[in-house]
Amino acid sequence: MSTAVASVAVGGAPLTPAQVLSVARDGARVVLSEETRKAVRHGREQVEALARGEVPAYGVSTGFGALATRHIAPDLRARLQRSLIRSHAAGAGPEVEREVVRALMLLRLRTLASGNTGVEVATVETLAALLNAQITPVVHEYGSLGCSGDLAPLSHVALALMGEGRVRDADGELKDAQEALAAAGVQPVELGAKEGLALINGTDGMLGMLAMACMDLERLLKVADITAAMSVEALLGTDRVFAEELQRLRPHPGQAASAANLRAMLADSPIVASHRGPDCNRVQDAYSLRCAPQVAGAARDTLSHALLVAGRELDSVIDNPVVLDDGRVESNGNFHGAPVAYVLDFLAVAVADTASIAERRTDRMLDVSRSHGLPAFLADDPGVDSGHMIAQYTQAAIVSELKRLAVPASVDSIPSSAMQEDHVSMGWSAARKLRRAVDGLTNVLAVELLTAARALDLRSPLEPGPATGAVLRTVREKVGGPGPDRYLAPEIAAVAALVADGSVVAAAESVTPLA
Repeated sequence: MSTAVASVAVGGAPLTPAQVLSVARDGARVVLSEETRKAVRHGREQVEALARGEVPAYGVSTGFGALATRHIAPDLRARLQRSLIRSHAAGAGPEVEREVVRALMLLRLRTLASGNTGVEVATVETLAALLNAQITPVVHEYGSLGCSGDLAPLSHVALALMGEGRVRDADGELKDAQEALAAAGVQPVELGAKEGLALINGTDGMLGMLAMACMDLERLLKVADITAAMSVEALLGTDRVFAEELQRLRPHPGQAASAANLRAMLADSPIVASHRGPDCNRVQDAYSLRCAPQVAGAARDTLSHALLVAGRELDSVIDNPVVLDDGRVESNGNFHGAPVAYVLDFLAVAVADTASIAERRTDRMLDVSRSHGLPAFLADDPGVDSGHMIAQYTQAAIVSELKRLAVPASVDSIPSSAMQEDHVSMGWSAARKLRRAVDGLTNVLAVELLTAARALDLRSPLEPGPATGAVLRTVREKVGGPGPDRYLAPEIAAVAALVADGSVVAAAESVTPLA
């Protein structure tokens, strides 16, 4: 489900999560207007005036963090900025994903383009040039505490702007930054007063990962409704519990939307109609079927709150000190990542529970005592064949991992910088685990979809509804129907790809719109 556009204007209006995704994942170019350059020049004039003054200014004529009490002589200030970047580029561990680094770069560019950070126009243009040349600095997994900005990750980006460190070029080849910049015709920057600090004092890494996770989860929560509907059909469940008049008794917006999706997916289903009459002895479905909109709906409402926070953050200027519109340069605490860290953790909880209820539906379809006539494990010849037995094990392993990933990072804090930075958000860590959680949910839903599709085929000659049938046909374009055991991992991967690229949602929406 591509969000690709040709270019994204940076400066002026706040960015949207879709624009972040377009630049980060799809490689859209960034554009700077003349108005943006004018704002940047104005902010730079204020910093230069401050640098000429006698009054010490944090990060301009002083050291950083616990070393802020030292006044730095004018002839040492360029060295101060270079030393800041080199010393703070102290990340460790594996490289983070290209799209994360590009999101981080874009969001730092947006703050620099506001004019409230006091950097040179050339510095802003160089960062934009790196994005447009598809040059991606190597950023490591560990190094950010989510306070005073994502310091180490952003420092690795700033190091590349200086022509130092390592980067990946447009082809993904690992190169020295100086070589890659020269090949792209990009001139490294010479950092002036305050510029090093402005390049690294932001929550851009955690915010970029939040924006991308929100976009991914908007799609995945629709898929969760689709797979739930297919499981309801496969397990001969009822659609009556999703009725609008019942949902109105508990007026959560997410629940209403999820229930509406379930009604739409199950509309005109011959399977559901086959056991709707007075002869049906089913009183109530299990919670994993009956309560699907309550769980997925709560996840939707959590996502709505996360999007609200993301929108505010995408309209924020995060730096310390910051250049105010009246020319004052003031210290502040806006770099603290708590607002972002909390919602990253909230989303990890919602992801874990959405996956958990999906796994329970899968397990019911495989258990001959609860599946209402389906063969054990949906196997072709139970005992000789194992069917989807171990696919559910894989789901269970992922769900167990998701529960661990749901433990909040933002409740932790570890003091740093000689107790100057004595409370931190751990927002970067919250974002990293949410990325793993989103990937886990993708695979859990893929297994439910694969299993429900097989179960629906085994209900023949009864047919699924038009919408669930369209999804079933999409799955069958990549994965064969029931039969003797075969190599299952590639089939799970193929269906996970359909979940991730939007094909599953598109198939459903070819029949009925979804909320």
